[in-house]
Amino acid sequence: MEKKIDLHIHSTDSDGTLSPYEILDLAESLNLSVIAITDHDSIDGIKKLIQSKRLSPVKLLTGVEISTSPPDFLDKSGSLHVLGYAIKIDDEALNKTLDKLQKARKDRNPKIIKKLNQLGIDLSMDEVCQYSGNGQLGRPHIAGLMVKKGFSNSIKEAFDKYLAKGKAAYIEKYKVDCSKAINIIRCAGGVPVLAHPGLLNIKDQDLFEKLIKYLKNKGLMGIEVYYSEHTKQQTVYYFNIAEKYDLLPTGGSDFHGSLKPDIKMGTGKGNLNIPYSVYKNILKKIESI
Repeated sequence: MEKKIDLHIHSTDSDGTLSPYEILDLAESLNLSVIAITDHDSIDGIKKLIQSKRLSPVKLLTGVEISTSPPDFLDKSGSLHVLGYAIKIDDEALNKTLDKLQKARKDRNPKIIKKLNQLGIDLSMDEVCQYSGNGQLGRPHIAGLMVKKGFSNSIKEAFDKYLAKGKAAYIEKYKVDCSKAINIIRCAGGVPVLAHPGLLNIKDQDLFEKLIKYLKNKGLMGIEVYYSEHTKQQTVYYFNIAEKYDLLPTGGSDFHGSLKPDIKMGTGKGNLNIPYSVYKNILKKIESI
């Protein structure tokens, strides 16, 4: 039986609901061979596991997911996410960039709460902090509290009505340019990968390939092919794109714990299967670098 892996996991050090240690416990119970904790704009979670020197049959691949601004020609108002694998967690430039991004997240939250208050939704920063625990506070925690207090029926509804781009309580935040993020990851010894391309919702294939060419020219080395939200047709398409542009096909569930209860570690929505060769090819790429 082929070894199981999951290279896209979020902990309480970003917007997941399980601590890094609980993630490792769960990975062991699921008999996963390799995991990567890829927190949003943070490597605190993987640092904790590495520094704990805990012995485990599960291999750890260092990772991060950086929120970036897309190139101008894409004309997309949201973020383009870049995963970084096998990064050196003590890299100075990487840590400085992540510190700046985390500060931007923290500065954004009170502004969102203020807008919600103006809309008659009674939340406070103290309540959100208490609800989120010790993790990196963000919009999913605000949405979760809205559900808990009866202001929304679901996290998705909270985003669709209030928190998503263009909605009444949305606040723009600082994002690093996608080409800069790719360069930072490579300078930290890592492999930059375009995360969940299906979520970009680019229906024009010529435009999508223009994006891939642009990112490849900036140093992109992979594309997330195997993903919980990708259809079978998308998986095949992105795999072919990876082959066409000599990019590593990678994969992960985007596990967030109870914030995304339908997505399970290792198997996504039940049919996700990430080949072990994905991990081996990342290691080969690092060696070649």
